[in-house]
Amino acid sequence: MQGVVGIEVTPLSTACGAEVKGIDLTRPLPATAIATIKEAWNRHLVLVFRGQTLSQDDQLRFAAYFGELGDRKNAPEELRSRAEGIKQDNQKILLVSNIKVDGKALGAFGEGEFWFHIDGGYTPRPYRYTFLYAIEVPSTGGNTLFSNMYKAYEAVPAGLKEKLRGRKALHIHEYNRAKQANSSGDISGIPHHFHPLFITHPDTGRKTLFVDRLMTTRIEGLSAEESSAMLDQLYEIGERREFIFEHVWRLGDFVMWDNRCTTHARTDFPKHERRLLRRCTVEGEPLRE
Repeated sequence: MQGVVGIEVTPLSTACGAEVKGIDLTRPLPATAIATIKEAWNRHLVLVFRGQTLSQDDQLRFAAYFGELGDRKNAPEELRSRAEGIKQDNQKILLVSNIKVDGKALGAFGEGEFWFHIDGGYTPRPYRYTFLYAIEVPSTGGNTLFSNMYKAYEAVPAGLKEKLRGRKALHIHEYNRAKQANSSGDISGIPHHFHPLFITHPDTGRKTLFVDRLMTTRIEGLSAEESSAMLDQLYEIGERREFIFEHVWRLGDFVMWDNRCTTHARTDFPKHERRLLRRCTVEGEPLRE
C-alpha cells in the first residue's frame, strides 16, 4: 500500500483546482492517503491526477473510498435517446462520448458545448462527488470549466441574499446540453426537484450557491418575472471568470470534483474528432440551508 510520503498537491488556479502527484490510483490506498486526498479536496474542490492508466474496476474501487457509488440515472422514455448509448451497460458508469458505431451513439452527451450544471442536481440527493477519466480526447477543445460556488455565494449582494434566504429553486433535467429546461408546462414526467438556493456544505460547514444555468429554472414563491431576473443575476455571478478553473484534458487525466460547491461546463470541440471519458459518482444526501 502507498503511504502519504511523496504526495504533492499543487494549486492550478486562484479559483479552485489542484494537481495531485505521487499516487498510483491502480493500487490500494491506506486510510492516511485517503485522508490527505480528502483534505486537499475540501480545500481545492477539484483534484487532477495526470498520467493514470485506469481500468473500470480501478476507477470504481477508488471512488468507493469516498462513499456509496452512485447509479447512473435512467432518463424517461421520451428523453432516452439523449442519455443512453449502446455501451451504457453498467449502472455505476456513464460514458461521455461523441463516438458512434454503425450510426448509434456509444455513450451520452457527446457533442458540442455543455452549459454549467450540477450532476444529479435535479434529484432529491444530488451526487456528492463525480470522477471522470479521459480515454480519448480531441486535439483541441472539450475543456471542462469548474466554478467555485463558495466564491459565488460570497459575491451575492447582501440585499439579494436577504430576499432569497430560505427560498428554494426548481432544478429540472430535460437532458439538454446547451438549452435551459422548460418548467412552464407539465413537468410531472420529467426529473425535477426543489433545493435551497443557498446550502451549507455538510463537511466544511461553508455556505455555497446551489444554482446552475442549464437546470435551475424557477425560484419558488416568486413571480415568473422576478424569479427570472434574480436567477439571471445568480447565473452571472456563478459564471464569473475569476471563479473558474479551466481544465484542458490530456490522455490519462483523472479528475474528481465536489458537486455541492462547484458547477461545471464544457467547451465545444471538433465534431469529427473522437472524445471518450468514463464517469462514476458517489451518492449524496438531502441538501440543507
